[in-house]
Amino acid sequence: MNNDPELNGKYLGSITQDFAVVSDTLKEASYQIRKRGFSDHPVFAIAKFEQPIGQLLIAKEDLAVNWNYNASFLDEFVQREIVAADKVDEFKANYKDPDEFCCLFVIDDDFTKFVFIPYPED
Repeated sequence: MNNDPELNGKYLGSITQDFAVVSDTLKEASYQIRKRGFSDHPVFAIAKFEQPIGQLLIAKEDLAVNWNYNASFLDEFVQREIVAADKVDEFKANYKDPDEFCCLFVIDDDFTKFVFIPYPED
């Protein structure tokens, strides 16, 4: 797992544009996932098409954004073998403070990557 700061510009622009619209909802969902004891490691899978990871939180049509946002967490990624069981500790070590950063799993045609984006300052 790596969080390459050189995120392809093709993705960076549309993700950043969306994030201004969806960040409050994602931050609240992250808080609820942690508060309710589901996981200390929320992950939001985003894709422009329907995909099976997590539960749909924001449909792109509902907010006129570029991506669909599904709420999930580390355990599902391990169950689906996206994060190898022997890499869980590494994932947790690289996971950033969920009160300050949103963990996105970006899924596109031939691109999948975990990305941490800072929530806007209040």
